Amino acid sequence: MRFPGRLRKEGGGCALKGFCLWNQGKLAFDNVTLLKNTVTRFYHTSTAHMCSCSKTVSDEKFQDPFQLGRKDLKNLYEDIKKELLVSTAELREMCEYYFDGKGKAFRPMIVVLMARACNIHHSNSREVQASQRSVAIIAEMIHTASLVHDDVIDDANSRRGKMTVNQIWGERKAVLAGDFILSAASLALARIGNTTIISVLTQVIEDLVRGEFLQLGSKENENERFAHYLEKTFKKTASLIANSCKAVSILGCPDPKVHEIAYQYGKNVGIAFQLIDDVLDFTSCADHLGKPAAADLKLGLATGPVLFACRQVSKKEHFYPKPKAYTALHSHTGTQLEHITSTASLLNNSTHLYLIDEEWATFSKGLLRYPLHFIFFLHKSDGVQQTTYLAQRYCHEATREISKLRPSPEREALIQLTEMVLVRDK
Repeated sequence: MRFPGRLRKEGGGCALKGFCLWNQGKLAFDNVTLLKNTVTRFYHTSTAHMCSCSKTVSDEKFQDPFQLGRKDLKNLYEDIKKELLVSTAELREMCEYYFDGKGKAFRPMIVVLMARACNIHHSNSREVQASQRSVAIIAEMIHTASLVHDDVIDDANSRRGKMTVNQIWGERKAVLAGDFILSAASLALARIGNTTIISVLTQVIEDLVRGEFLQLGSKENENERFAHYLEKTFKKTASLIANSCKAVSILGCPDPKVHEIAYQYGKNVGIAFQLIDDVLDFTSCADHLGKPAAADLKLGLATGPVLFACRQVSKKEHFYPKPKAYTALHSHTGTQLEHITSTASLLNNSTHLYLIDEEWATFSKGLLRYPLHFIFFLHKSDGVQQTTYLAQRYCHEATREISKLRPSPEREALIQLTEMVLVRDK
């Protein structure tokens, strides 16, 4: 299997007033076990040591995941709207707002492909059971409800290229709409009539709440900060994909080993998906993303690129502009080209100071008050490259797991999906 060597770069567009900040060099990665536990083991001081991995999949003809999943996803949003039947016209309009068929349907597509791959592995049947398709519907409903709630928490004004629910109807009604979608998903889950599946998917809702609380907090210790970030990433994003994949595997195959394969595939793809999402927050433009660029930084959230950028040079020291140069940045608060040029010049010409962990919290808060300036600081680091590299490793692990199933077009499509996660541009 060949992993893409670089992020796709959008011509002419970028975050923050249209100035491109990165020209991505070629990235590859070696075929080794995922790094765990500490930031030190996640961090790689030189991308020069990256090498392309050997093929781990067959040379079977390319399988387009969306083409294979199209049959089972037909009328997906119409079926979701049937679950949202409500007499109040305004509430119905709010709940159906994001189910307009313009989403990627990424999660339902993974779920139906995993269902078919597990069914083939167990009984050589390519048909998706009605209960398995219901899991795909429920997964999309839970995901959408979480988006509505996230937009309220973040005070977001755009999503999927249009105004958010909270901007149109207000925060209070938006919260209620999200709650209603979750309740409808819970009813659909109960109708499956399988207590194991109910337990697996209700774990997702618990993880979403716990993940949101993790995002509200932080850690002072460097190693703990990265572990905190990855745990939050799993709970807020990957848990839904992992547990949905596990649910359809349970419905289609009695083997616990297959259940674990499905779970691990979903977990690793989900984490990789969010890592790339965090990269795109800095490297893509708002118009292309369909939501504000650099949104996490403006909210004061330290994602992968920021955490890697702040761990420059060595395991024990941080790499920052000297306070003199940093203070000078404060006078350049505009977004005009001359101000951007001045800021870049200051960073490029400054010498540097090493700061210990205890100074991190105060210093980072100051930087996050000036997102534009911090982006130039990030540009000088390899935070984006390292985050992309880490996403590649998670995708490799997902491929390793799913390759344990019997060969099938659906299995190959799930492998192909890992490459699509890495090269997506929105």
